[in-house]
Amino acid sequence: MHEYRTHTCGALRAADAGSTARLSGWVNVKRDHGGLLFIDLRDHFGITQCVIPNGSAVFDLAEATRVESVITVTGTVVARDAATVNPRLPTGEIELRVEDFVLQSAADVLPIQVAGDAQFPEDLRLRYRFLDLRREKLHRNIMLRANVVTWLRREMTARGFTEFTTPILTASSPEGARDFLVPSRLHPGQFYALPQAPQQFKQLLMVAGFDRYFQIAPCFRDEASRADRAPGEFYQLDFEMSFVDQEEVFATIEPVLGGLFKEFSGGKTVSDWPFPRIAYDDALLTYGSDKPDLRNPLKIADVTDAFRDSGFGLFAKIVAGGGVVRAIPAPGAGGNPRSFFDKLNDWARTEGAGGLGYIIFEADGAKGPIAKNLEPARAEAIRTAVGAQPGDAVFFAAGPRDTAAKFAGSVRTKLGNDLGLISNDSFKFCWIVDFPMFEMDEDTKQIAFSHNPFSMPQGGLEALNTRDPLTIKAFQYDIVVNGVELCSGAIRNHKPEIMLRAFEIAGYGPEIVEAQFGGMLNAFRYGAPPHGGAAPGIDRMVMLLADEPNLREVITFPLNQQGQDLMMGAPAPVDATRLRELSLALAPRKPN
Repeated sequence: MHEYRTHTCGALRAADAGSTARLSGWVNVKRDHGGLLFIDLRDHFGITQCVIPNGSAVFDLAEATRVESVITVTGTVVARDAATVNPRLPTGEIELRVEDFVLQSAADVLPIQVAGDAQFPEDLRLRYRFLDLRREKLHRNIMLRANVVTWLRREMTARGFTEFTTPILTASSPEGARDFLVPSRLHPGQFYALPQAPQQFKQLLMVAGFDRYFQIAPCFRDEASRADRAPGEFYQLDFEMSFVDQEEVFATIEPVLGGLFKEFSGGKTVSDWPFPRIAYDDALLTYGSDKPDLRNPLKIADVTDAFRDSGFGLFAKIVAGGGVVRAIPAPGAGGNPRSFFDKLNDWARTEGAGGLGYIIFEADGAKGPIAKNLEPARAEAIRTAVGAQPGDAVFFAAGPRDTAAKFAGSVRTKLGNDLGLISNDSFKFCWIVDFPMFEMDEDTKQIAFSHNPFSMPQGGLEALNTRDPLTIKAFQYDIVVNGVELCSGAIRNHKPEIMLRAFEIAGYGPEIVEAQFGGMLNAFRYGAPPHGGAAPGIDRMVMLLADEPNLREVITFPLNQQGQDLMMGAPAPVDATRLRELSLALAPRKPN
C-alpha cells in the first residue's frame, strides 16, 4: 500500500464499500458526537468523512489534532445509512472507519478559518494567503483560472498560432503607464524595464516571419490598484497575426473568446459571433461610455435641438454656449413616488452634477419641473427621440459634450441597476471600433496619442499630412463584455514613414523615436508585413466568469491596494552593500 494514499479525498464511492483505503489531507472540520469522532478530511480533490469510535487506539491522538493539520488515515470504506447520506458531497454515500492515524504535520492556532464562509479583513487574508487559498471558493477560482489558461492554449494552437516567450528584461518605453525599472549591475547608472506588454517584441516576431504568435504574457505596470486592475503584474492572452485586416482579426478571436465564455459560463447565455461593432463616437452618444454594458437596454439620445432657444432657460443657456443635452429613458419609472426622483437628484450631486432633471410622460402629456417650462412640441420631440411611452420618465444630462456624455453614461448605469434592467445571466460582447488616433491633452493643450501609438491611422500617411489630427480615426479596437474592457488591439503601423509622422504630430521628434523605439523602427526598414492583434486580459476574463467583483479573488498571490506583498514582505529595503553593487544611492523624496 502507498505510504500516503490509495485514493484522493474525492474518489471513494459506494462501489468501494468493504475495501481498505488510505487517505491523506487536511483536517477540514472535527465533530465529537460523544462516542464517535467525525473528521472531514480535505485535499485538492474533495472531502471524505472519516469516523473514529471512542475506545480506538488512535482516538486520543485524533481528538487532540487541530483543524488544518495534515494527517494520513487508513481504514475500511463503509456505506452510510440512507438517513445519513450527504448529497452535497460526491463522497457522501460512504465514510472511512479509521483504524490507523498518522499526524504528518501539526497546525498552530489559525489566524483565519479555512472551513466555512466567514469574512476576514483583506490584509489578514493576503498575509496568510496560503491559508486563504485552501478555502473552497478561492481554491475553485484559482482552478477555474488554470482551466481557462489551458483551454486558451489549446484553442490558439488549434487555430495555427505558435506560443513564443518574449523578454522580461527590456528597455523602458512610454506606453501610458510607469515602468518598473531594474538597475544594471554591469552597466552602472543604466536600467532595464519590466515590459508593460510584449508590444514591440510581438510585432518584431511578425517582421521576423512568424505568421501567428500568442503568449500568456506577464505584463508589469507601476500604477494604482482598482477593482478591475491589479497593481504591478497581470497576464493577458497576447496574440498577433500577419497579412490580416481588422475583420480577419475579429473573425479569428471571436470564436476563442466566445467559445471560452460558453465553456465556462456556468449556464449563462453568451453572445453569438460575430459580435456587434460599435463606432467609438456612437458608443459615447448612445451609451455614454466606450465600455458599454449591453445587458442594459437603455439607450441615450441627443435632444440638444429640443432645448435650443426653448423656454427651459437653464438648458437653453447651456446649448447656446455650445453644450449638449442628452436624454436617458427610464421605462415605467413615472409611477414611482417623488422620493425616487429626489434620491436620484441627491445621487447626481454626489457625482459632481448640479442635479438630475426629468420629465414624466403620461397619457395626457409631459409632467414635471422641466415640462412646465417647455413647449409641448419640444416635449413631444424628446418623447419620440427616446421612444418613451405613457408611464415612462426621461432624465437629462447637460453640459460640455464630453462631460454630458460621461454623466449620461453614469445615469444610464444607475437607472439600469435601480430599475432592475440588468440581468446577471448573460455575457454580452461588442467591439468598439474607429477610435480617434489623437486627442487633445487637457493639461498640456498638446496633441497626444489617444490609444495605441503603434496603430495604423485610417487613411495612412496622406491623412496624417492633410487632415486635422483630431479628426483622424485609427484601426484601433477594444473588445468589451458586460461593461468591462477585456482588451485593446489594433492593426499596426508597419511603415517607418507613417510611424515617424504620427509620433511627430504627438510631439516626438525623430531622434526620440529612434532612441526609444529604434529596434522596431529599424526592423520596419527591412520589410515588414501588415499585421495586427490584441491582448485580452486573463485576470479580467476569469473575474467575470467567477462572478467576482475584484481581480484579487482570481489571482493566486496578489499585491494589496498599495502594491505590497504582505506575505513575502515586498517591497523591502536592501542593505548598503547591494546598493553599492548597483551604483545606487537613495535620495529623499521631495514633498508634494
